[in-house]
Amino acid sequence: MGERIEVACWLCERPLGRKVQQHHPVPKAKKGRETVPVHPICHRAIHANFTNAQLMRIGTDRAALLADEALARFVEWVAGKPPDFHAPTRRPR
Repeated sequence: MGERIEVACWLCERPLGRKVQQHHPVPKAKKGRETVPVHPICHRAIHANFTNAQLMRIGTDRAALLADEALARFVEWVAGKPPDFHAPTRRPR
């Protein structure tokens, strides 16, 4: 029997659930091709806190994303939630 490989979310590092989205660290609009697996809630949080231009400059540097206080707070908050957890995503004020 094959061993099940746990795949984690690129942003929060929790195991992925049934719903998985592919995030382009460099947005497709900015010619990005590479994708990383993320929870839908994590994907919305990234795009709620950064513009495509900012994401293009940051690229695949996850640590640079987490240097943003609002996104770091989100990742800390979502850490204990189940893989398929869903909640509305609010844009920062």
